[in-house]
Amino acid sequence: GDTGGGAGGDLVATVDVRPYGGPDGEDWFIVSDLGCAVGGAGGIGSREEGVVLGVGGASTTLAGITVRTPVTTALDLGTGSGIQALHATRHATRVTATDVNPRALHITALTLALSGAPVADLREGSLFEPVRDDETYDLIVSNPPFVISPGARLTYRDGGMGGDDLCRTLVRQAGERLNEGGFAQFLANWQHVEGEDWQDRLRSWVPRGCDAWIVQREVQDVTQYAELWLRDAGDHRADAVAYQARYDAWLDEFEARKVRAVGFGWIALRRTGAAEPSITVEEWPHPVEQPLGDTVRAHFERLDYLRGHDDAALLAGHFRLAREVVQEQVGLPGAEDPEHVVLRQNRGMRRATKVDTVGAGFAGVCDGTLSAGRILDAIAQLVGEDPVLLRDRTPAQIRLLVQQGFLEPAG
Repeated sequence: GDTGGGAGGDLVATVDVRPYGGPDGEDWFIVSDLGCAVGGAGGIGSREEGVVLGVGGASTTLAGITVRTPVTTALDLGTGSGIQALHATRHATRVTATDVNPRALHITALTLALSGAPVADLREGSLFEPVRDDETYDLIVSNPPFVISPGARLTYRDGGMGGDDLCRTLVRQAGERLNEGGFAQFLANWQHVEGEDWQDRLRSWVPRGCDAWIVQREVQDVTQYAELWLRDAGDHRADAVAYQARYDAWLDEFEARKVRAVGFGWIALRRTGAAEPSITVEEWPHPVEQPLGDTVRAHFERLDYLRGHDDAALLAGHFRLAREVVQEQVGLPGAEDPEHVVLRQNRGMRRATKVDTVGAGFAGVCDGTLSAGRILDAIAQLVGEDPVLLRDRTPAQIRLLVQQGFLEPAG
C-alpha cells in the first residue's frame, strides 16, 4: 500500500503467495505467478511461455491419489509451483524435483522455504533427462504438461511432442527408474483413435516389470477438448478470426491423426518381481472419496494376494466384508426374489457391483471366522445345490469381489 511517501513508496507483488492446507492440517504456502493461482477450465488467460501455475484441480487430485508410505527417495517430474514435492517431503527422506522451466525451480524453492519444508534437490531439464542413469526411486509423481495440442505453445501445459507421446514416454520410461515395490503415479491425457481400442493403447504404455492400474475419469470429443483448452489460454478473448484459425488448427491436427476423443485420468504403476504383471485399465467417471492413496496401495496389495492364491487356496482363506459396504436389492415390489443384488462401497472408489444370490449371501456372512469353502458348503445346503459344483463356480466371483475391494483377506 501507499506508505505516505507518495510515488516511489509503493510495493508491488511479483508473485502470488497463498495458503494451502495439507491433508493433516499442515499450514503451507504455494507460490505461483500473478493471476495464475489456479489453472484449469476457468482459464488463466496467460499466453506467457514460462509462467508457473499454482494449485489447480489436477494438482490436488494427484496429491490425493498418491501413495503416502514412508520412503527413502521421491521424484517429482515437472514440479511447477512445487506442490507435489512439498507433499513428498512429509514422507520421503530425499526429494528430487525437476522442471524444464528454470523459473519453476526458483518458485518451488520458495514454496518449500515458506512452508518450512526440507530443501529438495532441484534440477533443470525435461522428463528423465536430469536423472542420472544409476538413480532409482521409491516414488515418482508427475502432473505433466499433458494437453494434446498442435504446436505446443505453452510449456506449462502442452506436451511439445506429437499427440499423447509425452505421457506415453513418461509412463514407459518410469519403469526402469523405480525400485522394487516402488510406485509411479501420473495424470495423463490419451487419444481415442478411430479403429483402435483405447484400453489397448494404454496397455501398450505400461513398462515391463510393472503392475498397472489405469482409471479413465472423463472423455471429451475433440471439439469439446479444443474449446476447453483454447478458453483456458484466454484465446476466446482474441479476435474472432484468430480464434477460428486456432480452433481449425486443433481440429485439423486431430483429423490427421484420426483422433475422435481425448481421455483424461490416472495412471499408477508399481514395480513388481511377479512373473506375470497385472494390468487393469478401466473407466470410472463416478464420484470418489479423496484422499485415495491408501486405496491405491491396497489395490496393489490385493493383486499380490490374488496372484499367490489359486482357487483351492482362495476357498481355504478367510475374508471379511470391507467397511461401509451396503447391499441394495433391485426388483419388482412384492416379488419373492430380487432380480439382482448390488453391493456398494461408501468409501474410496465408491464402487458398485452386481452379484448373484450366492455372491450376496457369501459376502453377507464374511466376518473372518469361517473359511470361504465352509461358507459355500453352508450356502449349498441352504439352496439345495451340489456343494462341489458351487465350489467350482464361485471362486471367480470371490476373486472379483477381492480385486475390487469389497472383500478383504482376514488376518
